[in-house]
Amino acid sequence: MYYLECKCMLKKDGRFILGKGRADLLKTIERTGSMSEAAKEKGMSYRHAWGRVKRIEESLGEKVIITHRGGKDKGGSELTETGKKLLEDYEELKKQHKEKVFKKPSLTVDGIISKEDKILLIRRKNDPFKGRYALPGGFVEYGETVEDAVLREIKEETGLSTEINNLIGVYSDPDRDPRGHTVSVVFDLKIKKGKLESSSDALSADFFPMEDLPELSFDHKKIIQDGLLSSSD
Repeated sequence: MYYLECKCMLKKDGRFILGKGRADLLKTIERTGSMSEAAKEKGMSYRHAWGRVKRIEESLGEKVIITHRGGKDKGGSELTETGKKLLEDYEELKKQHKEKVFKKPSLTVDGIISKEDKILLIRRKNDPFKGRYALPGGFVEYGETVEDAVLREIKEETGLSTEINNLIGVYSDPDRDPRGHTVSVVFDLKIKKGKLESSSDALSADFFPMEDLPELSFDHKKIIQDGLLSSSD
């Protein structure tokens, strides 16, 4: 089976300075305080380790390692301020690259279930908004449709089996969830069967009068308002 692996390299004026291997060596020198110990730990000769360091310094034009000669308590190697900054820059650029490549919105679903001018809400057991009320819903699992996800989440959080009436809308404001960018697909549903009871994901589940709703989490107040407008059309 094939897989894609991305490697990050630090360059200056077109010259290769630092990659994973060289960065790991510098980090090991910094941690052990010894070139020989670092070389041994990385499974290379002392000469080969020094060669790698020298190539970094030649490309950079500055020293990255200081070696202290002396007895047991005085000998050793350590990174210069330039060496430390080089490692910091490398790790920061790697982090930024990873965020750009892999950062993407998470897909969620929410369900509106109404009965006799009341709407079903769950009291959240976990952060964010722990203890506050919200529409039942959750994250879509990999390989799952949003339609299957909302039916599953409703069942898990309320004990009710439902079916979809229609789509209310898609809510994608990047700031709607303090955990990060989530996009929610919201459905209007009706109850098929089951007894209302909260699960391990919710502190409670109950119907609340439309005109007297508790404080809601996320953007669920707007979603409910949109749902009411949709049902009145």
